[in-house]
Amino acid sequence: MTAPIICFGQQPCGFFPRRFLVAKIQTARRLQSEIGGEIVFFCHDSDHDPRETQTILRHRKTNEPAMLNFAFANKIQRKFSPLHLKRIPADWQHKTELQLPNYVEHSLIDLFKGVSAANVADFCLEMYRRMGLLEGIRVARSSDPAFRKAACDVPQFFVDVPHAGEIVRARFTDGTLKLHEGGDSFVTLPLTNFTKEQISPTRDTRLRWMQSVVRCTHYIAGAGEQAYLRREDAPEITFVSRDVIDRSDEAYTEIKN
Repeated sequence: MTAPIICFGQQPCGFFPRRFLVAKIQTARRLQSEIGGEIVFFCHDSDHDPRETQTILRHRKTNEPAMLNFAFANKIQRKFSPLHLKRIPADWQHKTELQLPNYVEHSLIDLFKGVSAANVADFCLEMYRRMGLLEGIRVARSSDPAFRKAACDVPQFFVDVPHAGEIVRARFTDGTLKLHEGGDSFVTLPLTNFTKEQISPTRDTRLRWMQSVVRCTHYIAGAGEQAYLRREDAPEITFVSRDVIDRSDEAYTEIKN
């Protein structure tokens, strides 16, 4: 009998992870303690939405929430580049470090100061590792060219292509490449040849695309995911709801020993 593969998926979700990601990790570890097997974190760092990395922290004295995020090299990169290609300006880490004593313990600030990463996705993953959250978990990244090459073809997808001196994530639709400016506004890019290594899935095709490589037996589904996951695309998976956690959108600021 094949050993279980327990998977959860998530974009990088803040330089300190949102609590709902930690709940997925905790659910996966609990399930692993019951059935054994391997845990895989499908890190969807091909996503391009800069809101994914918003980090909500509570002021230590007033308890008021504050929303922090990465700074980005330019507007094009902020809006359209995938998370694994959003470069971090050189002064962002130090400027953010100076704000953190209002929100978190010095032990966590020390971990933050020790991270060295050029892009948003790498920074998040390294921070999660330093916090002890990814111990014993295999990370599979949607940006990995080998993962993309091994994945199945899907009818709806994005393509990483050059634009205005950056690499952007354009939606391929009706034979064209488009960037969504907001609302009903789109920018059409010149159609170029592309390979599987440039392709990442849409929300509706992500499960099938991921499963063609990960081949998990169990998937930890978040509250939002359950509304759109196309379970019929992977009937072999046993879906498990993530454990409930309070203040799920806020940052998790504890360190695992």
